[in-house]
Amino acid sequence: MDRPSELPRTLGFWSATAIVVGITIGSGIFRSPAGIAARVPDPLLVMGLWVAGGVITLCGALSVAGLAAALPETGGFYVYLREGWGRPAAFLFGWSELVLIRASALGGIAVAFGDYSLRSAGIDPAAHLLESRTLAAAAIAFAAAVNIRGIGLGAAVVGASTAAKFAALAIIAGSALILGASHGASLSHLTTAAAAPVTAGSLGLGLVGVLWAYDGFGDLSFAAGEVKNPRRNLPRAIIAGTSAIVAIYLLVNVAYLYVIPIDAAGRSPLVAADTMRTLIGPAGAVFVSVCIAISTFGALNGSTLASPRVFFAMAGDGLLFRPIAAVHPRYKTPHVAIMLTAVLGMALVLSRSFEELTNTFVIAIWPFYAAGVAAIFRLPGRRPDLARDYRPIGFPIVPAVFIAAVVWFVGNALVTEPVSTGVTFAIILAGVPVYYLAFRSRSG
Repeated sequence: MDRPSELPRTLGFWSATAIVVGITIGSGIFRSPAGIAARVPDPLLVMGLWVAGGVITLCGALSVAGLAAALPETGGFYVYLREGWGRPAAFLFGWSELVLIRASALGGIAVAFGDYSLRSAGIDPAAHLLESRTLAAAAIAFAAAVNIRGIGLGAAVVGASTAAKFAALAIIAGSALILGASHGASLSHLTTAAAAPVTAGSLGLGLVGVLWAYDGFGDLSFAAGEVKNPRRNLPRAIIAGTSAIVAIYLLVNVAYLYVIPIDAAGRSPLVAADTMRTLIGPAGAVFVSVCIAISTFGALNGSTLASPRVFFAMAGDGLLFRPIAAVHPRYKTPHVAIMLTAVLGMALVLSRSFEELTNTFVIAIWPFYAAGVAAIFRLPGRRPDLARDYRPIGFPIVPAVFIAAVVWFVGNALVTEPVSTGVTFAIILAGVPVYYLAFRSRSG
């Protein structure tokens, strides 16, 4: 069977870096802090979680950067799992992306877009849930149309929105520093002890929210087959983008907690807008809400750009139905895979809350991130033809730290939320019989 046409390499270093930043800075830094503060009502522990999440993410980014340079193919983690662990493991990741992961990710980002869009118009999203969800579904459809039209256009949208989201985060941090003291902000907000001891289980669940905000460091790898000079540009873009994100996230969380006490932050699902309302008034909240709506749309567009490439790569390997590997004759994009991703996201966005969507996403995909990174230890035996320069700085400690951290927080989720976590894993494991019954004998 002939393999599908390859996608053209059109993304340079700056476009690739913008995709890393644009996908990662979406809804998480603007929405997740409330859930984290509610679970961990201690500002020092909250900041510790953001530092820990940054360290874990940087370890993952360094490891993925090496893998991306060694295996610069469309599909990213799907390719690393296939080369490191074999076709069944790669199929299980793709199956999970298809039935669970990608729809949850698009849904979580789109829900935040809908909520902040209404807030920017002076409308309470909690009182207009249907309108918020309709906006979310429409945003997914629009992002799909943009990315079918061409990866260059999709990358341009991501790049433009990246400027808006950095502006919003810089304004929040700068306003807190300059205006905070005259509007009730206090350094004591950063040191107030929790009223009751914080359990390890609560810390683990808080870390899930942190990792949702950091997620996106590896998504550029899904579109690795479309990056120019990939052995140079892929690792540089992944590491540069992730480092910038960790720095800005830590700064903005200090701003949130400096202005809003931890107990109030735990009750503030739109914490960025509420922070600016405290500092500047309604106009500040509206401005930030507009910037965040743009930001979340940029992340939604970036995710719609990158993630369908997994389905495209799977279909090319015979692990999904052949038509999904189609390339648009005019726009040279995987249009069928993009449409499939959009339909899944729109279906889920209408049925679940932001917290449910994001928790499901993190618990479902991060074990695959750990398995993909662990492929570093497997490749010397399975792919001796590859140069050994894919090993990251700090090998083997750096990938080992990442893998151990994922094992810990997934195990914690199984203990603290056994039902929802168990259901998530049951859906993932349902792909095992699907592979052996329907796809084991297929080839690309």
